[in-house]
Amino acid sequence: MLITGAALADGRVRDVRVRDGVIDAVEEGLDPVAGERVVDGRGRHLLPGAIDIHVHFREPGGSHKETWETGSKSAAAGGVTTVVDQPNTSPPTVDGDAFDRKAALAADASLVDYGINGGVVADWDPDTLFDRPLFALGEVFLADSTGEMGIDLDLFSEALAEAAARDVPVTVHAEDATLFDESVLSGDLGGVGTAAAADAWSAYRTAAAEAAAVERAVAAGAESDARVHIAHTSTPEGIDAVAGTDATCEVTPHHLFLSRADTDRLGTFGRMNPPLRSESRRAAVFERLRDGDVDVVATDHAPHTVAEKRQGLTDAPSGVPGVETLYPLLLESVRSGELSLERVRDVVAATPASLFGLDNKGRIEAGADADLVLVDLTNPREIEAAALHSKAEWTPFEGLQGVFPELTLVRGEPVYERDPVTGAASFGESAGRNVRTR
Repeated sequence: MLITGAALADGRVRDVRVRDGVIDAVEEGLDPVAGERVVDGRGRHLLPGAIDIHVHFREPGGSHKETWETGSKSAAAGGVTTVVDQPNTSPPTVDGDAFDRKAALAADASLVDYGINGGVVADWDPDTLFDRPLFALGEVFLADSTGEMGIDLDLFSEALAEAAARDVPVTVHAEDATLFDESVLSGDLGGVGTAAAADAWSAYRTAAAEAAAVERAVAAGAESDARVHIAHTSTPEGIDAVAGTDATCEVTPHHLFLSRADTDRLGTFGRMNPPLRSESRRAAVFERLRDGDVDVVATDHAPHTVAEKRQGLTDAPSGVPGVETLYPLLLESVRSGELSLERVRDVVAATPASLFGLDNKGRIEAGADADLVLVDLTNPREIEAAALHSKAEWTPFEGLQGVFPELTLVRGEPVYERDPVTGAASFGESAGRNVRTR
């Protein structure tokens, strides 16, 4: 394939040739050769495929919520070309056999490249788990979430030591359950749509609980010499606790674009861990993203069915889908002037590739994997659940604007194409492979 006349994130206009799954040339004035498909990129931007280091594709054990097929289709349609699946499936990915079962499902169905994380519970098997091609250890839960895999500090320290000995990164879900405010769940929360039910979860899992756990995780990582990455940081205090240390952090689109001001609209569909924060904290998190204090934006794509989310507050599961709207929401922030395109490229592609050793991904250079996304920044559209591809069939971002891809390539293969005029979409064949076993 030859993509002609597209602007890169830094503003340079280049032709990009793809051959044998990699970028063969990034130059001006390239001429087509025989047998080469030519894509006119004029007026478009060509970006590296996003690397979403935090998804929950629910297989095995939760295929009524999401599958590797539906989750990876959603990823491809949003310009995500690599996903990293978390261990809280059923069975949890805490030993070699569970890893192999999940890896077989991914290899059979995923449209996009993938990594698989290993989990930590009381009866985990580090010997067989670390014998597999892990992307990272974690997310290690310091407080219970979906799957009830919360662990104590002694086991966390053991896991850090095991990971450090093998130079495997550790991603951490940092909340201190001893600082949760139980009192807010003791009253009459009313129905799903009431303000009390909608906002109580945010009051329950306090901002102080996150900040304290982040500080503890960062200190433990430094003591063990482990590479610690803090998942879905939702507060400016949590981000600040990482600043100036060897640890890194990510934020999610729902903590960047939604706040407790949205909970009346979302009801229990807005229940997540960590929860939505105040509008002032949301704005402060976005400011830290813009200023360079956030390393990565990842989605924590955590789909549940509509029926599950419609339950009462204490019964509804935590989590929201988001892999398909990662790039679109951030690109809309570029279009509106809130973020630079280079900053978006870095937090979804270049930096995650660098932090997690994906040397051939996250950049548009000769020799890199041809994981590419073609977008038209002048053509946003309203986010509608009916137009998305997750099995969850809903989105917390309904009605917001997003800039969606026209073309997504994974190692040179078109896995998603959308006609810019008719909107008709098509998908390629399953092409994904484990990024740790290339």
